[in-house]
Amino acid sequence: MCETVSIRENYLEIMENVASAAREAGRKPEDVRVLAVTKFVDEARVREALDAGARLAGESRVQELVGKLPMFADYGTEVHLIGQLQTNKVKYIIGKVAVIQSVDRAELAQEISRLAVKNGAVQDIAVEVNIGSEQQKGGILPGELFPFIETITALPGVRFRGLMCIPPDVGEEEVRRYFARLRELYEKARELFAQCPIDILSMGMSGDYRTAIAEGSNMVRIGTALFGARQKTPGGKA
Repeated sequence: MCETVSIRENYLEIMENVASAAREAGRKPEDVRVLAVTKFVDEARVREALDAGARLAGESRVQELVGKLPMFADYGTEVHLIGQLQTNKVKYIIGKVAVIQSVDRAELAQEISRLAVKNGAVQDIAVEVNIGSEQQKGGILPGELFPFIETITALPGVRFRGLMCIPPDVGEEEVRRYFARLRELYEKARELFAQCPIDILSMGMSGDYRTAIAEGSNMVRIGTALFGARQKTPGGKA
């Protein structure tokens, strides 16, 4: 007999762990935000997390995100797009998500800019960094980051807010150096682009969020630890 996953209990435990990790790092618990990753999670179970107190959610696929927007609006949830984004799907989310975290190429940033201006909006974005320089992953390479930021900050209708990464799957201790490297890049970006409201350092997921917090993360993206294992469906980029 399978035990029912208590999403509320999971959420409360995650929040306790985040608070503990923040204090151990000499930081305030409220300085670390928990983003509930709701990809492949049905609305009833997402509502359980929202009822438990979650007010920040991340979706990876545009179609799924758009379908859940009315629910998120009911709860006043701040929604981020965290998956790879095709330029032809930008039109569906401009002005509807708080932050697009996965900006990693000039043509995508330009399309976000074009549609934001067309819609009279300012779209907040974060840059996804391929912190492990892995060929199979999206994200801008670390050595190309600052010229890329310079390019996107010159675009109208977009506001650069920070950095995100999905590090190599090397285990919780080995991943620490990748988180440390992204924190260094984040701090340098804040120095070089002081005119931008840079306040998002999105790193750390279900298996390594405590380590990410120890290395400076202020936004952890939690899916499996909150909702349990999910049934994946076929598909590629958002």
